[in-house]
Amino acid sequence: MGSQERRAIIELPVKVILTEVGTTFFINNRKNLKKFKLADNVEEYGILLDKFTPSSLQRMMLIDYVSKIEISTSEFLTIRQEVMDIAKLITYSMLYRQYDSYIFQRVLSSDVIKNWNRKNAANIIDEKTKINDNFLQNALKTKQKDIAEIKQAILAPMYAFISKNSTLLAEEKNVQLLLSEKFLNNLRPFTWFIITKFKDSEGYDILIKDVRTSLAEYMEKAKVAEFVALNIMELVTNAENSNLKREAKSIFKGAVDMNAVLFDPNIRRQVMDSLQRKGELVSISWKIGSRGSSIGTQGKLQITIFNKESQYEKMKEQIDQKKSADLKKKSLMDFYKELPDGESNTELGLYYLSYLSEACEKVNVKFESLVNQISGSDLTVITLAINF
Repeated sequence: MGSQERRAIIELPVKVILTEVGTTFFINNRKNLKKFKLADNVEEYGILLDKFTPSSLQRMMLIDYVSKIEISTSEFLTIRQEVMDIAKLITYSMLYRQYDSYIFQRVLSSDVIKNWNRKNAANIIDEKTKINDNFLQNALKTKQKDIAEIKQAILAPMYAFISKNSTLLAEEKNVQLLLSEKFLNNLRPFTWFIITKFKDSEGYDILIKDVRTSLAEYMEKAKVAEFVALNIMELVTNAENSNLKREAKSIFKGAVDMNAVLFDPNIRRQVMDSLQRKGELVSISWKIGSRGSSIGTQGKLQITIFNKESQYEKMKEQIDQKKSADLKKKSLMDFYKELPDGESNTELGLYYLSYLSEACEKVNVKFESLVNQISGSDLTVITLAINF
């Protein structure tokens, strides 16, 4: 989180596939869309970001413009920090959206709104309530002082808890403080309009307590982000090393030490260049649940690692045809345990995976990991499914 917030610009080619809302916006603003062939062989329209601010990508996610994000390269080692930053940014964005939706529902079901609706049957406040954007923005401008005071009242106990936490370094405390503020800052304007409108009403204190309690819960959920990023890097590093070794055997006919392939810069570069020319890439794809999705899928984040090799098209067809005799599914935990010695840093993979599973379980986040393997091939399609 800290590095994500500090990094002003990310320089990395990222394919951003748009939702219908996002596509409509870009077309209406005369922005040219690109047609991408993604790692799963599907063609979709979107935009290519090769130099961007983290906040710009996050804004697009928060307003539901993004359906998928994909990064493809033959070498992840040199862009490790950028990938980690993007991975955490995506997870945080999902959590901000979920917190916003949760709080909006809690506000609508609060005693404050129930009392209002009983007394104002002709002007009830519910999910279908429409409010003019200009009116809303102007109304909130006049309430800026109230909003600042309310945020302070919500955050004060959180600030005190974080400041007294002796297990956190000073930088980690700052990150936590910033994160708590961002959860509140990303609540929709209509939520703040309602909260300020009923500031002195009966039941207001209970509502604010509810906002504060749920903020603490989502701050706990946010701890998952670091483990997600570490797991992703572990998986793509393993895939990258596997490709390096395989290509080195082909180039040098076994006349080079495998450690030299991984650690000798000159040999590594030669092998990497060969992989790049052949288009044998490793891809990370994030599929993001839309706000317009059915209940239960809005908070779903699906992360898929594709190891795209020379026989990929043939194997993709086999997957599509669902030839069950050729398709073997297992959990990622089983996959790690079955890897031969020296194939990857199995202990590290198991360590990250077990911590991610445990972290998700503690905060009631559903997590599942699967590996699809085609018999007789080296292709692995690894999926991490997280439902916030």
